[in-house]
Amino acid sequence: MEAAPVWSVDPRTGKPREQVAVEATADEVDSAVRAADAARPALADRTVRAALLRTAASLLDEAGEHVIEAADAETALGPARLTGELARTTAQLRAFADVVDEGAFLDIRIDHADADRTPPWPDLRRWKIPLGVVAVYSASNFPLAFSVPGGDTASALAAGCPVVVKAHPDHPATSELCAALLRRAARQVGLPEDVVVLVHGFDAGVELVRHPLVAAAGFTGSVRGGRALFDAAAARPAPIPFHGELGSLNPVVITEAAAAERAEAIGSGLAGSVTLGEGQFCTKPGFVLAPAGDAGDRLLKALGAAVSETEPGIMLDHRMRDAFVAGVAERTALDGVEAPVTPGAGGAHTVSAGFLTVPAQRLTADGPHDLLLEECFGPVTVVARYAAQDEIAGVLSRLSGNLTATLHAVDDDPEAAGLLAALTPLAGRVLVNGWPTGVAVAPAQHHGGPYPATTSTSTSVGATAIERWLRPVTYQSAPPSLLPPELRDDNPLGLPRRVDGRPEGLES
Repeated sequence: MEAAPVWSVDPRTGKPREQVAVEATADEVDSAVRAADAARPALADRTVRAALLRTAASLLDEAGEHVIEAADAETALGPARLTGELARTTAQLRAFADVVDEGAFLDIRIDHADADRTPPWPDLRRWKIPLGVVAVYSASNFPLAFSVPGGDTASALAAGCPVVVKAHPDHPATSELCAALLRRAARQVGLPEDVVVLVHGFDAGVELVRHPLVAAAGFTGSVRGGRALFDAAAARPAPIPFHGELGSLNPVVITEAAAAERAEAIGSGLAGSVTLGEGQFCTKPGFVLAPAGDAGDRLLKALGAAVSETEPGIMLDHRMRDAFVAGVAERTALDGVEAPVTPGAGGAHTVSAGFLTVPAQRLTADGPHDLLLEECFGPVTVVARYAAQDEIAGVLSRLSGNLTATLHAVDDDPEAAGLLAALTPLAGRVLVNGWPTGVAVAPAQHHGGPYPATTSTSTSVGATAIERWLRPVTYQSAPPSLLPPELRDDNPLGLPRRVDGRPEGLES
């Protein structure tokens, strides 16, 4: 079958602009994976891996104007947003270079033989090694930070794994440009350029996760698409880890005391978080439990005023725009649902932000209102108004997994501790008196959560994201001459380790 062309589509008009690539055939996917696999040995040197990551960051910075121009043309996210995203992307690359240099991610543990134990211990030396070729599936809403040069690619390369990236159809030209820069970085540091390979096409994505030389996969996208790939990864003769970020409602609970103290600030802050980037963030607060009564009314008034001032905006593509408009209409048609500020179509190619309200009592049992507990991608949130504390508990007990959960409370709030305990099982990141949009790329960050937020317990942001692409191996009673330098007693590389239970080379 002849490969189909891949077109760059203008999100402002929905019209194709130019052919930028072709969809990869099964044979081309096979060639891409085999080329990446052949490059695996070259990534064994950690010093070279760190140099690759830093060189890639520098080349992206140098080409920043062209990268941002290409990404804006394909996504309409705007130069300001994309400038920040590029900075985040290059910071991620440099941060993982630091992780590689430090070496703690190898988790080296040495237990010397001890004949006096009962039973005796043999000599045991444990560390982590790279899995192999990683398939990376680019996200639509982050053409840089969660796409070709993004966190999955950076962490996989840091672990010593070559990557084959499946470009997202919303930004193929940006993907080609970024892949070319990463491959140039590889050449400059003396690595095969096939440590990063790019493919296009839906069928290519399916072929990729099924390829016997692909050892793991990272995905950011929809529940439907991610679950299909997750099932394919599990159905292989040799199943592989599939680290997918699929969808998140990101619930917010506002106590009565918090609403009474700062209703206006909470309302305007919620509006800013919901409308940021046209509501196209995976951490957008899509569901809010707020009190009924005067304080809740003031909060909704502030929310309505702030949302009403938001100009109509362009979503990433017309398919997403149509899904948003249809999703809002379906939710608004439910009995008891009101739209103080009606979200939906803002024009031929734009959307208008808004929010819906519903009595929380309607969500405490199964029924058609369950739709309100599902993510609606775009600038809208649902505010469920509770009249009693048991309604909060009833609704929270029906929520699935999320990336984030947020509590707004006051000091010495009698409800705060119990609500925080109820929110913690629902999410990977729990905020107090803040807003979830914006994910700091920090060592302690966790960007993941119970299904369907993610398909694993790992994070895709922060230093520990590298752990997804590693597996532990223990050598037992191996003579020193056969051991890798990292596991030798003299520690020639000066790596942080635990030897006989005691830290070695770690800061106190």
